[in-house]
Amino acid sequence: MIELTPAARDAIRGAIEGAAQPVIGLRVMVQTGGCAGMKYGMSLELAPSADDRVIESDGVKVLIDPESAVHLAGVTIDFVHGVDQSGFVFDNPNATSGCGCGKSFC
Repeated sequence: MIELTPAARDAIRGAIEGAAQPVIGLRVMVQTGGCAGMKYGMSLELAPSADDRVIESDGVKVLIDPESAVHLAGVTIDFVHGVDQSGFVFDNPNATSGCGCGKSFC
């Protein structure tokens, strides 16, 4: 379904461990909006929803709702930290175009 790079797993694991309350994993979603029409969203979750796909990668759980799953099939999520860009980066083979910020696509 999706692939997490080691850097992404480390960033997610750090966010989960730093949460104020026990967290089950990271929700990755696709929402309407952004420069190109759709944008990625992420949030820490306390529990999965009944219809979520739960993907586990080296002990890190990612939760994906059914509507987002169709847009995220085959996605690789990385985490970069640099002078010109820091944060999660999505390599989405389903995207036909994107914008300069790298956070939205269509």
